[in-house]
Amino acid sequence: MSQRDSGTHRMQVRVFYEDTDASGVVYHANYLKYCERARTLWLAARGFDHRTLADNHGVVFTLADAHIAYKAPARLDDRVDIDTTVIEHRRARIVFAQDMSCREHLLVKARFTVACVRLAGFKPCGLPAELLKELE
Repeated sequence: MSQRDSGTHRMQVRVFYEDTDASGVVYHANYLKYCERARTLWLAARGFDHRTLADNHGVVFTLADAHIAYKAPARLDDRVDIDTTVIEHRRARIVFAQDMSCREHLLVKARFTVACVRLAGFKPCGLPAELLKELE
């Protein structure tokens, strides 16, 4: 994992046999798992983690919207780079752009909106002030 610039976080994942389907390429749902991991590491690179946000602020993130375009397959033993960038944020949500590539060849373009919700009642709420400050 690395920070590419001030706004983009890069994570690399190796494709294992268990990630592939009968045709020998990454099963489509696994790209969603890779993106989730990359967003979690984006958060960690800014000094936050899901457990601390839940324990200290009583908030969690929930996926509100997902758009994914599959451009090319990843295959067994590929090293896939996942670039995660915040393209928009509001009081209670963050919109991420996530591009996956292998050897600089685009595999997947995705956009995810995550909403901040209170653990108690699962109602939308504002992002913690410390996280909002990191997004500015």
